[in-house]
Amino acid sequence: MVLNEEAVKREKIRTHVFVSGRVQGVYFRKSTKKKAKKLNVFGWVRNLSDGRVEAIFEGEENMVEQIIDWCKKGPVFAKVEDMEAIKEEYKGEFSGFEVL
Repeated sequence: MVLNEEAVKREKIRTHVFVSGRVQGVYFRKSTKKKAKKLNVFGWVRNLSDGRVEAIFEGEENMVEQIIDWCKKGPVFAKVEDMEAIKEEYKGEFSGFEVL
């Protein structure tokens, strides 16, 4: 059985995430990259000037959901107060995961 491109695309998702709380200076970005690589999730993560962390995750739905769940608490020294996850159209534009 050969999967067509649309079938493969439906299995993959893209989510844009904003995390607030004590999320800068606690290895949040580095830990996110490590977790993304482990889950085979692509995209990027960066600090924002307002103290939040922003990330884009693309990959298989169950793997993206796992990294989103992880972001709700983050690494050991983080204190996540809020997280916003916005579903977007999957684009498949990333070949890895980067800290910006």
